[in-house]
Amino acid sequence: MIVMPQRRELSRRMVSERAAGQAFFGVSALLFAASAGGTIVWCASMSAMGEMPMPGGWTMSMAWMRMPAQTWPGAAASFLCMWVVMMVAMMLPSLVPMLWRYRQAVGRPGETRLGRPTALVGVGYFFVWTVFGMAVFPLGVALAVVEMQQPALARAVPIAVGVLVLIAGSLQFTAWKARHLACCREAPGRSRTLPADAGTAWRHGLRLGLHCSYCCVGLMAILLVIGVMDLRAMAVVAAAITFERLAPAGERVARAIGAVAVGAGLLLIARAAGLG
Repeated sequence: MIVMPQRRELSRRMVSERAAGQAFFGVSALLFAASAGGTIVWCASMSAMGEMPMPGGWTMSMAWMRMPAQTWPGAAASFLCMWVVMMVAMMLPSLVPMLWRYRQAVGRPGETRLGRPTALVGVGYFFVWTVFGMAVFPLGVALAVVEMQQPALARAVPIAVGVLVLIAGSLQFTAWKARHLACCREAPGRSRTLPADAGTAWRHGLRLGLHCSYCCVGLMAILLVIGVMDLRAMAVVAAAITFERLAPAGERVARAIGAVAVGAGLLLIARAAGLG
């Protein structure tokens, strides 16, 4: 007589958990589609403006330039908005499994009200990438100004790009990279259940974002020097980040990616030096 109510309660809990899981993946898919669409539109609009030819046979992206009717604060705000949209599109495929593991580690068995803490983890994670973008824009603008004022320096950019790609590829083989990649791949709450309060969720998101930004600094540097509005470069870097996070042998994948980047860096240097 007591078993039937328990079964009904268990059945209701399972249905509720299933619905919560479907809602989580549905919202994630919609967010990815919206951010990917926004990124494509942004890249298309920037490409339509053209690029500035520079000494040395390369072109400068319009992402680092202010439009005629824009103020510098307006240009920075526009860049930052699109940077966040781009980061969501690039990072969400590898973040969703981490958020799912977080949901499984939070609260009591059968807990379904996990939308708020899960969202806070995501906001904390992308807050770190927003701060990263706030540092990237003035640095990119400063370099662009120097390159436009110093033709000799502009001619050295193709070789500098190859060197930076080479260094970024080499970084994939370091213990520093392996340590932060392991932190990104580690499931939360293996030894204990995480509390579902807002403060813990926010701190967990910040921690994930910091480890992720440290782990991805080399790959993001490649994207920035190859072309921040190049959709193909974005897709390749996003795929590399996702594979090294989610593949069973993530550290080996990271090293394979590093080998490809080192080879690409050497090729770019050879071409810039007129050897290719």
